[in-house]
Amino acid sequence: MPRTKSATVAWESLFRAQVTLGRRLNRAARGSEVSMRVYDVLYNLTRFPEGRLRLHELNEHILLDQSSLSRLVERMESDGLVARAADPQDRRGTVVELTAEGAAVQKRVGRDYAAAIGHYVGGALTGEELRTLQRLCDKLRAGQDGIADQED
Repeated sequence: MPRTKSATVAWESLFRAQVTLGRRLNRAARGSEVSMRVYDVLYNLTRFPEGRLRLHELNEHILLDQSSLSRLVERMESDGLVARAADPQDRRGTVVELTAEGAAVQKRVGRDYAAAIGHYVGGALTGEELRTLQRLCDKLRAGQDGIADQED
């Protein structure tokens, strides 16, 4: 099983790079008007039509479990960054929508966040390496759809 060993070593390297960069980006975000987790929700909402998603769909793009995301969205609603409503197509579901204030915060914080990413990630890799990294990460993520869950 040489692919298992290679995959494990590659994963370990990717994971450790993510942890290292995550820590640096979190330090860079200290003093920002919103936390990185709040920014992550705001950013993801901007990626979808009308700045809205069902809560469980949003959860697919966020690195939080469902209950933590629900609590975070409640706080964000209290701060005026998002609005929640019952899903008109399935009243059991909740739709989360970006407010004008949330969109404005995302743009302001996003500029600083992008600058930090440019500094830490762009400072370590060439343009070609950045394009290769993107292609590999996109391929790894897309490839998961074709791989069945591992049986216990």
